[in-house]
Amino acid sequence: MRLGGVASPSHMTVFQGLETLFKRKGIDIDWVLYSDYDSMIDDFVEGKIDLAWNGPLGYVKIQSRLDQPCQVIAMRDVDINFTTCFITRPDSDIITVEDLKGRSFAFGSRSSEQAGLLPYYFLKQVGIDPRKDLALSTFFEDRKPGTLTGERDVIERVRSGEYDAGSVAQRTLQTLSENGTLQQDSVRTFWTSPGYSHCCFTAQREMDPNVSREIEQAFLSVDYSDPLGKEVLDAEGCKSFVPGISEGWEMLSKAAEEEGLI
Repeated sequence: MRLGGVASPSHMTVFQGLETLFKRKGIDIDWVLYSDYDSMIDDFVEGKIDLAWNGPLGYVKIQSRLDQPCQVIAMRDVDINFTTCFITRPDSDIITVEDLKGRSFAFGSRSSEQAGLLPYYFLKQVGIDPRKDLALSTFFEDRKPGTLTGERDVIERVRSGEYDAGSVAQRTLQTLSENGTLQQDSVRTFWTSPGYSHCCFTAQREMDPNVSREIEQAFLSVDYSDPLGKEVLDAEGCKSFVPGISEGWEMLSKAAEEEGLI
């Protein structure tokens, strides 16, 4: 069984750990790391790998290229009902999304589904064209580099008053609050998106159902109380793997299509 993912230090830890944990269940896996999602997507569509550790946009791209849908075999516990928040300062007079007209707004990275692509789509869905209705809107890549990256950059620029509002994942706010990086009440959430699905382990549709069940059970058996299981789950920022679902990417698919990404 061959598993593919995009190269990162955390994925080295995750894949090495999964290789050992799966072997305990009698499943031999090999794994390969790619320089980008598009390379991994090409190999999955061509059948060169059996499993892909997909970001949400990667999954949507794979689905758009296949005649028969692939299967979501497992997800992290944090990947279901993922949400995006619009934040502002606690003393801001921004109460609703409509109040954003004529104000400045900071997005995360263009490549970030939760802080870039989807927030842009959400604003358009409620009748606000970021290019016309906001006094200023920028993605992370558009702004002068600072000491922070991605969503932390958004939070700091909103907190400091440089921008009136911005977009971040609710999960990011929760994590930064729990580790003490973000002080309570330093920003205020004034809008939260509907829930959507995020990352997923994707399997080939043609995979034998018995093998598919064995792999699913191997994912679900990764235990946070086991030292190696904890190392794998901590590297993925979660406490467990859960059964995969096939719903929740519809909004992302529409957003990606509107922006010409699929």
